Amino acid sequence: MEERVYERILRATKREFYEQASIDPTVLPLLEKADREGVETAWHRYLKQQPQCGFGLLGVCCRNCNMGPCRIDPFGYGPDKGICGADADTIVARNLMRALAAGAAAHSDHARDIVEVFRGIVDGWAKDYKIADEQKLLGIARALGVKTDGKSIMEVAKEVVEIAEMEFGKPDNSPLRFLNAYAPERRKELWRKLGITPRAIDREVTEIMHRTHMGVDADPLNLIAQGLRAALADGWSGSMMATLFSDVMFGTPKPIKVWANLGVLREDSVNVMVHGHNPLLSMQIAEVAKDPEMVELAKSVGAEGINVVGMCCTGNEVLMRLGIPIAGNFLQQELAIITGALEAVIVDYQCIMPALVDVASCYHTKIITTEPKTKVPGAIHIEFDKANARESAKKILKVAVENFKNRVKERVFIPKEKMEAVVGFSVEAILSALGGSLEPLADALKSGKIKGIAGVVGCTNPKVRHDSSHVAITKELIANDILVVGTGCWAIAMSKHGFFKPEAAEMAGPGLREVCKALGIPPALHMGSCVDCSRMLIALAALADHLGVDISDLPAAGSAPEWYSEKAVSIGSYFVASGLLVHLGTIPQVLGSKRVVELLTKDAESLVGGKFFVETDPVKAARVMIEHIREKRRKLGWPE
Repeated sequence: MEERVYERILRATKREFYEQASIDPTVLPLLEKADREGVETAWHRYLKQQPQCGFGLLGVCCRNCNMGPCRIDPFGYGPDKGICGADADTIVARNLMRALAAGAAAHSDHARDIVEVFRGIVDGWAKDYKIADEQKLLGIARALGVKTDGKSIMEVAKEVVEIAEMEFGKPDNSPLRFLNAYAPERRKELWRKLGITPRAIDREVTEIMHRTHMGVDADPLNLIAQGLRAALADGWSGSMMATLFSDVMFGTPKPIKVWANLGVLREDSVNVMVHGHNPLLSMQIAEVAKDPEMVELAKSVGAEGINVVGMCCTGNEVLMRLGIPIAGNFLQQELAIITGALEAVIVDYQCIMPALVDVASCYHTKIITTEPKTKVPGAIHIEFDKANARESAKKILKVAVENFKNRVKERVFIPKEKMEAVVGFSVEAILSALGGSLEPLADALKSGKIKGIAGVVGCTNPKVRHDSSHVAITKELIANDILVVGTGCWAIAMSKHGFFKPEAAEMAGPGLREVCKALGIPPALHMGSCVDCSRMLIALAALADHLGVDISDLPAAGSAPEWYSEKAVSIGSYFVASGLLVHLGTIPQVLGSKRVVELLTKDAESLVGGKFFVETDPVKAARVMIEHIREKRRKLGWPE
């Protein structure tokens, strides 16, 4: 009976629901195609989940031990404590910190994989990888205090990687070396004073799991303080190492023209989509696909060649370094399969929907998992051997090429929409555009041509009309002369909707427009994948030092308009702990605790200089950010 009720809801609201699902024109026709072909997507599953659990949405349910699960009645009619005596404040804080721990672990474990392969370059076993940017490596070494004079590049690399390896689990209480090297002195002094200076990445994540076990930490403030410490370990060390070492191995991104959206799929080629977050595999796939042997293999099955496209953040990695087109962001992963034109989806980890296997079973597409930590029932698993990366990539690609003959032409529908974009604005690329110095940016900020800087990051979420909040908040910010930089699924949304074209400067306010036209840049800048949020930390630190202020004094703010992931909890937290106002566009599961809400949205500012605010309306959120930036300018004595 329940299933029939859901079916009636789907039928009654189908067309309206589809039209409201996304502002991306590729989505509606593919949802209708999915419906005709009996395929279920994340949007259908979201509708079936209604109504979602009220206790879960408020964060007042606890499953941390087997006396429960326990729940707190937020209206005061039911239990006000769990069986152990934990109240709503404790339960909500524990749940939030466990989410933060998972997010910090995800990005920092990504870093561990990158560092492992960098060690392989030094030791000689990672023969298909190399040091592509020696100057970047030397810069990292100098920041860490490693002497470089008279040493070979491999000797420098060995010392640097030894420091990096110790960041995950060094036994002493000294600060993390990367945090110590890159964070501003004012911030480090504040963190020492508050007792939240991180000691080792794994230690901080483990300590959260310990503290949230029954019978340990029950103080919401103490729990959140440890969460900030773990987030700082991720942002200023784990995620930062992933970005820095990726740049060293694959090249520091420079502005490059690319194409974005599902129209990048091709009817005449073997279409292969790389999906996930780690560039170690996707870079090899993209390179090997151009190998004459693989091109000939594709031609032997009737294709013109191999068309590699990206999805999510591994797509961002190959987008900004190799110009590989990107098919879409998180909520488009199933739609790419529904086109009927994909021979294979090759995944590494993070943001991979297990439902991809179900969707692919309705078409000829192969789902290929490659990491021992990411296996999905029903997928083909081909382990990626980092010591023999090129051969692994060939083996994986051959599966895709051989699957081309199974494509059903009558079921292929590739949307025509695709957009040109300029991406790849690393910190180095931004400095280069400014003539090698921060002075032009500082002058533009002081004069008011640029009122401030906003970092926009994050996911897409079926709770929000796809891409709509990303677009609305960015449009409002740039119209008010605020330069927007960002990463992740926001960056892909901006690529698809035209914000990364230099011509987009026409949408900006007069001051920002003038600056963008003078430099030949768009008013919103692609800084990479979600792990590359660390680029923003480095840029903010450098700007604060240049101006002689703390990060918290800068006219800057952050936003995650459509976030869903636990990684976003860690990212938002390390930006708050670094002194920024951070907007959340979907409601975190904390409303069951007034105390936790106050700590995050009010008290945090007096402690670390930053805080969260929640606003589901992106235009209203932008206005809060704009007023915050104006207030910071007033305090600096700059014209508003």
